[in-house]
Amino acid sequence: MSVRFHSHAIERMAERGASKREVETVIKEGKKFPAKFGRQGFRRNFDFDAEWRGKRYANKQIEVFAVREDENWLVITVITRYF
Repeated sequence: MSVRFHSHAIERMAERGASKREVETVIKEGKKFPAKFGRQGFRRNFDFDAEWRGKRYANKQIEVFAVREDENWLVITVITRYF
């Protein structure tokens, strides 16, 4: 299985602090859930213990929304939450 990234997803990842490697981990190891428009959602929490935009956080949650293309995933967008 390979993971491809839509240009929108790459822009959102840069804005929100998620790496390609983290997104691939979310797809492989995260919790799956159904999403709108026939998409698949994936969610996983990571230990963070770092600063993001001037505030320190212990954890980072990444949600990935993707569509299946044959045996591969096309990542449409990525949402990141810090807590």
